[in-house]
Amino acid sequence: MNSSNRISASVEIERPLIKTIGAWKIPLAAWMVTAVFILSNSATPLYVSWQKELAFSSGTLSVIFAAYIAGLLIALLVAGQLSDRWGRKPILVPGILVAMSACMLFAAATSISVLILARFLTGVAVGTIVSAGMAMVVDVGGAARKRQASLAASVAMVLGAGLGPMLSGLTATLTKSPIIIVFSVEFILLSTALLILVLMPLPSLHHTREELREVRLRLPSVKREHRRDIFLGIAVFGPGITATSFVLSLGPSLLSGLLHVQSPLISGGAACLMFFTAAGVQFAVKRLSIRTIFLFGLAGTGLSMIAMGVAVYESIASLLILAALMAGVGQGLGQLAGLTLIATKIENKHRAKANSLLNIGGYIPAGILPVATGYLIDVTGLAAGAVLFTLLMFTVAAFASFYVATTLPKIH
Repeated sequence: MNSSNRISASVEIERPLIKTIGAWKIPLAAWMVTAVFILSNSATPLYVSWQKELAFSSGTLSVIFAAYIAGLLIALLVAGQLSDRWGRKPILVPGILVAMSACMLFAAATSISVLILARFLTGVAVGTIVSAGMAMVVDVGGAARKRQASLAASVAMVLGAGLGPMLSGLTATLTKSPIIIVFSVEFILLSTALLILVLMPLPSLHHTREELREVRLRLPSVKREHRRDIFLGIAVFGPGITATSFVLSLGPSLLSGLLHVQSPLISGGAACLMFFTAAGVQFAVKRLSIRTIFLFGLAGTGLSMIAMGVAVYESIASLLILAALMAGVGQGLGQLAGLTLIATKIENKHRAKANSLLNIGGYIPAGILPVATGYLIDVTGLAAGAVLFTLLMFTVAAFASFYVATTLPKIH
């Protein structure tokens, strides 16, 4: 077969594949978000094993988690605005490649520094996907399906975040060498996401010549009339994701050190159920107003903190699982309502920057407070540190509820 025939045959094979991808754009775009978020929490049930092998404290464990937040925030500062300017693919392809590099580092990790680097790169990949990737899901939905696409993007995020710890928890329970298996599987999943991204046709972003000439990076921002929408999202999403971040970073230590539950399957299963709850509750409330969704989300976060405080004080493992589930409700609903506000009010060429702002506002407290609590636990003990965290977050959720109730109209 000569070269022209080979090229023709290749095109004939590729065209149906591209056409199929085009027909399933929203779920396939959402799969890319899921694949990266599976990586985001895959390490959670393995931390206790690494902690024993490498002999590091709860404070160091929190620093490893904070490296993820640092990488995520750095990516959020630049990925959204570059994606809005250059398009989604030029930003998302490197983001997925960074995620694949993190997989290889996790699989080979024999020191704290390698774990920190792997978590940092994971954060960079997640920051890229949460700004440009979730904007892409809404882009492919088009003007007629913005709420549907926002739901798909939000569910994809929490679904991946739940599947990761379940994968590693099951593998750690059933095999003697779970780390290589977990991150090899994740590498393959990310490869499928990369293939879909390369082949998927995306709508173009329409810019003026002046916008295209702009080369200087700035702090992400939105127009003045949209700032309240972003702040409302942060007021609800921030407490929710801070609660789930606490469960992810220090939940396994609470289960093993305070409640004497050692199984990685239980810690991984709790994290998985937390995010599955976050996904399921979004379908349950999808027809409610944004204001109601916000208030339900803050109620979930508040109930989570009550359950966690009682669980730690009375040493009741089942209440800690309930606290994780309610934290998932808080994050899931805050995320859904925030993304829906962005999708319906902000044009697509500024959407990734708006996503970045929402997530920066949420992930800053989600990074700082669990790290501070980890070091507080090293000084005061698990019970005292955890109870102080729950009191603080309950207070924040209560004030945020008042702000939403008095700021957002009931018809919203």
